[in-house]
Amino acid sequence: MSRVPLLTLESAPEAAQPFLQNALKASGYIPNLLGVLANAPAALETYLTVSGLNAKAELSFAEREVVQLVAATTHGCDFCVAGHTVVATNKARLPDPVVSALREQAELPEPRLEALAAFTRAVIATRGNVSDDEFAAFRAAGFSDGNAIEVILGVSLATLCNFTNVFARTPLNPELAKYRWQRPDN
Repeated sequence: MSRVPLLTLESAPEAAQPFLQNALKASGYIPNLLGVLANAPAALETYLTVSGLNAKAELSFAEREVVQLVAATTHGCDFCVAGHTVVATNKARLPDPVVSALREQAELPEPRLEALAAFTRAVIATRGNVSDDEFAAFRAAGFSDGNAIEVILGVSLATLCNFTNVFARTPLNPELAKYRWQRPDN
């Protein structure tokens, strides 16, 4: 059960309603994350705006999903792990062994994606103060200085939604139930 109300088109503040309407048109349902964020329309708008900006990153769609899944599992956000599993599998077309390794917080079978995942974990663990060796390994995998900052952008986006979901105890939408994930400590 959610700790804060899951707002709908009818119950959301006026400022949040256009964002919820767009989500409903795009996917046929309103993800519960958006229903929670609608309690603070500025947070909802920030999430959607930063999502749009993150989509413009030079990191590929699949690489951005690696960042999102690493952050979600690291932060223990079962809602985001389920949601990004759907996106990573069905839209970004990440191979099943990669998605499984991400969900299990295991080493990825693709070296370039593992370098990205390791760098993302380091960014989160050190709050950006990654070691020179960690940054060098990231660059050796073919990533640029700009990509490093894009990882930080992705982590910032993930932090907003991961922390909101963990705080709110956002329940999964039925559309995500098949992709349920639980923190290993639960």
